[in-house]
Amino acid sequence: MTAQVDNSKVWIGGVPVDRLTSGQWCKLMISDWQKKKREGLAPPKVVTTVNGQVVSLFTENADYRQAVLSTDHVAADGMSVVFASRMVTESPLPERVATTDWFHAAAKAASRHGIRFYVLGATRQMNELAVKRIRVLYPYLQLAGARDGYFDRSRMEEVADQIALTRPDVLWIGVGNPDQLLLAHQFKQLIPSLTWVRTCGGLFDFLSGLRSRAPQAMQAAGLEWAYRMALEPRRLGWRYATTNVTAAMAMARDSHGMH
Repeated sequence: MTAQVDNSKVWIGGVPVDRLTSGQWCKLMISDWQKKKREGLAPPKVVTTVNGQVVSLFTENADYRQAVLSTDHVAADGMSVVFASRMVTESPLPERVATTDWFHAAAKAASRHGIRFYVLGATRQMNELAVKRIRVLYPYLQLAGARDGYFDRSRMEEVADQIALTRPDVLWIGVGNPDQLLLAHQFKQLIPSLTWVRTCGGLFDFLSGLRSRAPQAMQAAGLEWAYRMALEPRRLGWRYATTNVTAAMAMARDSHGMH
C-alpha cells in the first residue's frame, strides 16, 4: 500500500508544517514502514510537531531552529497553528493533529500491521504507568520496550544500542523541547534500523492518567494551554506568558502558504 498524501506545506512562524489529516499521518507511517521493510536502506525519518511553544523556540534558539528545518515532517499540534494557516492561505492545514490524540490512531494502525513501538521519556513512574495503559488499550500492539527520559546524555550510544536490540520501528521520545528534537536527530544516526523517530512532548503524562486533557470545547477554541496553565500555574504560567507573545508575533510576521 502506498500512501496517497498531499505533501505540500504551510509555513507558520517560519516552520514548514505538513498539510495532513490524522488518517493521512497514519498512512504515511505505514507507507514508510513498508518501504523500509522492502528496501531496508532508507534512513529513519524524524517527525515532530509544532505549537505556540515550538514557534517561540524556533524564533529564539538557533540550534533548535536548525533541528526543526532538518526534520522530515512536522504536524500541527496546536490550534493556534491551524488558525494561523487559515489567515494566510486558501489551502490551510486541514485539522489539528495533537500528539496526545494521534498516538491512539497510530497505535491502532501499528497493531494492525505489526509496527513495533518503543516509548522513551518522562519519569520512571510515569513511563511505567503509561506503558501499562498502552498495554490495556492496545493488547495487540507490539511494544518493543520502554525507558524513562532521565539518562545521562553522555551515554547516548549505550542507550541507543539497548533500544536497537529491541528492534523497534517507531521510537517515541517525550522529554520536552528543545531537548527531544535534538535527541531525535541523534537517535536517527545511531539507530538506522528505525522507520521513524517521533517526538511526543508530554504524551506519557497524559497516558499515565496523572494529567487530564482540557474539555473538547477549550481544545477546539485553541485554549488548551489556558487549561493546562490553570492546573500547573507555577510550572507553566511564565512559559505561556512569554511564549504566546513571541509565537503570535512570529506567526504574524512569517507565515505563508506554499504549493
